[in-house]
Amino acid sequence: MAKILMVTTSSYELNEYQKTGLWVSEFTEPYLEFKNAGHEVTVASAEGGNVPLDPNSLEEDAPEEWREVMKLLSDTPSVSEFNAKDFDGVFLPGGHGTMLDLPDNESLQSLLKETAEEDKAIGAVCHGPAGLVGVTLSDGTPLVNGKRVTSFKNDEEKEMKVYEKVPFLLESRLEELGATFTSGENFTDHVEVDGKLVTGQNPQSSIQTAKEFLNVLS
Repeated sequence: MAKILMVTTSSYELNEYQKTGLWVSEFTEPYLEFKNAGHEVTVASAEGGNVPLDPNSLEEDAPEEWREVMKLLSDTPSVSEFNAKDFDGVFLPGGHGTMLDLPDNESLQSLLKETAEEDKAIGAVCHGPAGLVGVTLSDGTPLVNGKRVTSFKNDEEKEMKVYEKVPFLLESRLEELGATFTSGENFTDHVEVDGKLVTGQNPQSSIQTAKEFLNVLS
């Protein structure tokens, strides 16, 4: 049994006109994959407390097991309460909210730096890789430098009509940091694995990203 820490956004507003938050399926689907595989999962958020949910990700006909898992989001501890040594891997679900509060979260940066330098698994899906862009290793290189990665891509932002609303373009930022960015067609399942780093492109990639993350853990 492995110990996995999942860290979500705490941001609820992309701008004064548009609500955002955690994309529900990118949390529930990986969480269930991890639990059904017999692992211990701890859920935290950038600031602690209630996790905001992107209204566009709420599904009226969501499976009942999703509803049970979502109850964990009503009162989360802050990521600042945890240390990398206590977990075998860290997983970052997405949602546009991640682009607002994960890149500059010093507690998350420290935790991911230690996780990487201890050669433990790191996973992130869709906008979850926004949590990777502020992480610098002890030798001064960005965590993603020289890594094959994927994330929600620029063309998908355009198709969602938020290209000019996001604080930065995640695909472009990852490339600026020295990552080799790969992607599939818009809104199709695509996952990259480079060593202990696992990234998924979009909500359609959530389950496969979780499965590959578990493969890396094992």
